[in-house]
Amino acid sequence: MTPHERYVKLEQHLAQENPVLLDIIKTYQALDKVGYKTGLLNRDQSYATDISWWPLISVLGTFSAGKSSFINQYTGKAVQSTGNQAVDDKFTVICYGSGDEVNTLPGLALNADPRFPFFGISEEINKVEQGEGQRIDSYLQLKTVPSEILKGKILIDSPGFDADSQRNATLRITNHIMDMSDLVLVFFDARHPEPGAMRDTLQHLVATSVGRHDADKILFILNQIDTAAQEDNPEEVIGSWQRAIAQEGLIAGNFYAIYNEALSNKIADEALANRFKRKKNVDLARIESRMEKVSTERAYRIAHGAQHIAEELETVKLPLLKQAIKSWRRKVLTLDIVIFGAILVAMVWGGMQMPNFVANVQAWLLSDIIYGGSAAFIALILVFMGHFTFRKKMAVWDAKRLSQTHPDIANALLYNNRFWRGMHHALPRGWGSKTSTQLTKIVKSSKDAIQKLTDQFADPSGHLKAKKESEAVAALEALKASEAEHQAALAKAQPKLELPAEKVETVIEEVQPVAEVTAPEKVEASAKA
Repeated sequence: MTPHERYVKLEQHLAQENPVLLDIIKTYQALDKVGYKTGLLNRDQSYATDISWWPLISVLGTFSAGKSSFINQYTGKAVQSTGNQAVDDKFTVICYGSGDEVNTLPGLALNADPRFPFFGISEEINKVEQGEGQRIDSYLQLKTVPSEILKGKILIDSPGFDADSQRNATLRITNHIMDMSDLVLVFFDARHPEPGAMRDTLQHLVATSVGRHDADKILFILNQIDTAAQEDNPEEVIGSWQRAIAQEGLIAGNFYAIYNEALSNKIADEALANRFKRKKNVDLARIESRMEKVSTERAYRIAHGAQHIAEELETVKLPLLKQAIKSWRRKVLTLDIVIFGAILVAMVWGGMQMPNFVANVQAWLLSDIIYGGSAAFIALILVFMGHFTFRKKMAVWDAKRLSQTHPDIANALLYNNRFWRGMHHALPRGWGSKTSTQLTKIVKSSKDAIQKLTDQFADPSGHLKAKKESEAVAALEALKASEAEHQAALAKAQPKLELPAEKVETVIEEVQPVAEVTAPEKVEASAKA
């Protein structure tokens, strides 16, 4: 599917769900043009695929942390298998289905469908484990669930981190869905106080979220806290987890503690049970509130995403590309000096060893301008061929190294390696004042889209409310005026008949026989006859 075809589908979707975001489609298309012009994007790529256009909630965490139980409780259906050990080793995408039961589809349905967040994920898996992308069904599955609460959103359930043997590919997919998600729920198990073995999990799930521009979308949930009621100091269990996560840099306000009341153990101390229940109810309500508002947050994230990409292109990608080109240029020039210098030294040394041969060659070259010119031309061609061969080899070598961490910079580096383009330009290919102006316009367009979204919910000055009230009053007055004109027109179209009294009596006498004939009972008798 081409980027143009994806945009057409997006426009159809947004026209029904959120027409305000239709304008932002053009902003992403403008971003794509900048990406194509600078070589950061291939022609079959689009920045619109870097973000989920459907509300997306991902559920991550360690095994036996209660992720599946939470999903089953939320949907009201037995969607996922539950247990104390790892029961599912796949990423499961869960969305609404109109059938009567839960249906499971293979991962191929996700990899090939641009509507879902794992479109083209097989290529990402191949980058970390070559050939694993062909086994996409061993990593992903799709489940359709007839649950009304899933309408308008997509859930992703991840396998337990401590149980998955394919760790590198799993972490790559995890990073991908954390980037795409509008809300990330990270579950930990209160029954297992944070041991050293879980340090890697904390490091990846917590520390990697701290520096994100959208870190507020990540909620850390300590599940099954009812088991802490058996401890001498229940609050210490929760406190130890909070400290462990805080050590990794968690911002305040994103930590919750809950349990599944239907699966919980009975707490003997009634006062303690009530305290745990109140805590659970408050935190669960806050979590579900964020889940219900995910559509609104997603709209803001899409609008801000364009601004973030535009700013990143100029402040992050351009310096990285300049540095990559500088490194590549230095390597090429060094290789030129070493190889051509070695050839020159060899020629001088050979001339000193064979003076008679050199003298004969010089005499032959000078004997005819054609001989000398042809020899010089061939030598120049060989020098240029060698130089451009070095350029290409070094560009490919550097691009291969960069593709692991910055694939877009790798593409742009190869894009700048064209035989007609010199190596000493001040700016990379496609960059300049025009590109900078385009990015400025994109940032402004993104901010305007955010303001339009805000206008749907907020009116700090009260002008919008006053304007709506004024428009409503004006519409009501216009309706009254229209009604008055209509009544006047009817009155004008039906003039009054002014007859003398004696003529009125005559008319009544003439009409009365007709009325008697057409009386309902007489008409009915006539019909029966």
